[in-house]
Amino acid sequence: MPEADPPALAAGPPVRPRPRARGVLARVRRLGLPLGSLLLFLVLWQLVAASGKWSETLVPPPAKVWDAFIDVSTTHDGVRGYNGKYLIEHLAISLRRIAIGGGIGIAAGVVFGLLMGTVGWVRSLFEPWITFLRTLPPLAYFSLLIIWLGINEEPKVTLLAIAAFPPVAVSTTAAVAAAPRALIEAAHALGGSRWDVMRDVIAPSALPETLTGIRLAVGVTYSSLVAAELVNGLPGIGGMVKDAANYNNTPVVLVGIITIGISGLVIDGLLLWLERTVVPWRGRS
Repeated sequence: MPEADPPALAAGPPVRPRPRARGVLARVRRLGLPLGSLLLFLVLWQLVAASGKWSETLVPPPAKVWDAFIDVSTTHDGVRGYNGKYLIEHLAISLRRIAIGGGIGIAAGVVFGLLMGTVGWVRSLFEPWITFLRTLPPLAYFSLLIIWLGINEEPKVTLLAIAAFPPVAVSTTAAVAAAPRALIEAAHALGGSRWDVMRDVIAPSALPETLTGIRLAVGVTYSSLVAAELVNGLPGIGGMVKDAANYNNTPVVLVGIITIGISGLVIDGLLLWLERTVVPWRGRS
């Protein structure tokens, strides 16, 4: 008689990737998706530029923008970069303006936020003015700053400070107002002074939202950069973009815009790292 077939083995549980393999896959996904989207964008850009529907003045191909990047980053035909400065120098000057103006606005926002969150009459006095500033576009008051302060560095730095101030003040005020009442009352009951409560209870509680406000402030400051450099902005990356636009030099305009965007991503990444380092408990129960 023919031998009977051996009984089929029972199917075991599905094989899952090991934790190390899952980590590798997650890292590949994090890197692969952005790179894939960038490659797709470049391909679509090249197809649109090669279609001939728009002139190269309106839609230059990626190769033209790359050539413009090389031109503004090196000395060519006896010309040093753009308007006598390399691209990195234009960016450094703009970042210095952002650091000074944004730093002043962020510091003022934190101080006013702490005051408005803890002192009721201060909040009632200043909150409408901060909301008024928050709703104004930078160009609405830049001309006034030029009349008051001239065309040198002062109006640019002041504009960036005003742009950075409201997001930090609003977020810090809301965070301070939401500080746990029980902890504040316990600190007072244990003999803590107003300064002790501010330092040991309110400030740590408000720190995560304050850092979020700082990230928003940096974004608003960056979006105000070109406006700040509309007048006498050279040298400066925003001034370079504005000057190139006056001559329909679209490749240089795109180089400036891409440079602003990439540097903004780097700065935002550094702020995210700072947030994870300073408040590692955020998002964890």
